[in-house]
Amino acid sequence: MRNPVKKAFPQPSIRRLPGYLRLLRQLRTEGGDRVSCTRIASELDLDSTQVRKDLALTGIAGKPRIGYNLEALIGAIEKFLSWDRITDAFLVGAGSLGRALIGYENFGNFGLRIVAAFDVAEERIGDSIHGRPVRHLREMPALAKEVGVAMGILTVPASAAQDAALVMVESGLLGIWNFTPVKLDLPASIAVENVELVSSLAVLSLDLARRREQAAAAQAGLAAVGGASLRSVPDGERFC
Repeated sequence: MRNPVKKAFPQPSIRRLPGYLRLLRQLRTEGGDRVSCTRIASELDLDSTQVRKDLALTGIAGKPRIGYNLEALIGAIEKFLSWDRITDAFLVGAGSLGRALIGYENFGNFGLRIVAAFDVAEERIGDSIHGRPVRHLREMPALAKEVGVAMGILTVPASAAQDAALVMVESGLLGIWNFTPVKLDLPASIAVENVELVSSLAVLSLDLARRREQAAAAQAGLAAVGGASLRSVPDGERFC
């Protein structure tokens, strides 16, 4: 009997689940054994009703006034996200970003293992990055077939993104984590998750500018109040 294909779930809920998992793992290290939606919502500045709905996607249910068994909830989220087993991945683009991702040891806690890197720059071929060999991109189809890797991570320059992604598809990869700013033109059967680094920077930059303006306005207000107070003191008493 074929395994049923997982249906699509609300993306905002999916994006919140890793945050829940990080918190739950932290509570586990602190010796906790139960947790409530109210506690999770308070820690993460969310609405408890939304937290309950998000967790319900995993199939687990809490008990009124008791909450969730912490270990069971962690296991339910990990299984739902397929993080209860390791997924091997190929990385294409062994430059600075690619090397940093390969060196990120925490991926193992989220079910990801980068097993090899690929590039087309001859000076990088044959390198070893944290124990992972860098191979020429043309070797990917044969190696993917040999080891059965289905996921790829794309960290090449924008000008090379589309061509590299096509090689990944031709190699049989089914999902691409795209760190380039390029909108890839790929078959609908390929799952693509775009990491919008610049978009995230834009949000941070705008928020930072707003906070700077608020700080400047507050400083100006304090200066004005201070000046007014200073003028109200007789000259002979200002420096007493």
